[in-house]
Amino acid sequence: MSYFDAIILAIVEGLTEFLPVSSTGHMIIASALLGIEKDPFVKTFTVAIQLGAIASVMVIYWRRFFQSISFYIKLLIAFTPAAVAGLLLSKQIDFLFERIDLVAIMLILGGVVFLFIDKIFHETEERGQTQVTYQSAFTVGLFQVLALIPGVSRSAATIIGGITQRLTKQTAAEFSFLLAIPTMLAATGYKLLTYYLEGNTFGNEQISILVFGNVAAFIVAFLAIKSFITYLTKHGFKIFGYYRIILGAIILLMYWFGIDLQIV
Repeated sequence: MSYFDAIILAIVEGLTEFLPVSSTGHMIIASALLGIEKDPFVKTFTVAIQLGAIASVMVIYWRRFFQSISFYIKLLIAFTPAAVAGLLLSKQIDFLFERIDLVAIMLILGGVVFLFIDKIFHETEERGQTQVTYQSAFTVGLFQVLALIPGVSRSAATIIGGITQRLTKQTAAEFSFLLAIPTMLAATGYKLLTYYLEGNTFGNEQISILVFGNVAAFIVAFLAIKSFITYLTKHGFKIFGYYRIILGAIILLMYWFGIDLQIV
């Protein structure tokens, strides 16, 4: 992997991790266009650069971490369902991640949902809640389980989960971002542990690429989060619905025409 590959993937990660458009789908296309080989370091890199994205959330919402203990309890409640499901269904999830066509289908289906969700929950935005309860946190956590299916999008699932609990779009999106911290830390930690247990180590150049990628992901994710909140509250989800449908169709066409696609 070159530094050029690293920065492209980091930009893709930073832009798409917190938008409801599936970072997995974008990584598939980016890696195919770049011709990146699927080796242990590349697979670890695409997960480890989430640390940069996580750091951006912590910087933007740093005040939240000095609130009451209930804030952490709510994050734990929301984090637990996906963590348990991930451990119990790890083999099945690994199998799903080999299905490029499934990623495309989930992108399209999610896009269709986004075309109508603003109308379905229009009263929620006008009279919605701005405080996350323990019950709504658990429901968001259940929706996050759906994100174990590649192509669903973690942020899409959790934001929709929040809206179904009558949270405003901004509140649902912000809780989704905060929930990403324990979720992505756990995924990154597991990936790094697996990397080392398989007998792999990081060379000096690989460490440099990881640092470089995380810095780039931090900067891009920081800007993406700020812009997304503003756009979402003003315009809703429809544009993301059209985008997901187009992206899913592109991946399906590439898949059907035999273009080398892989989930890195």
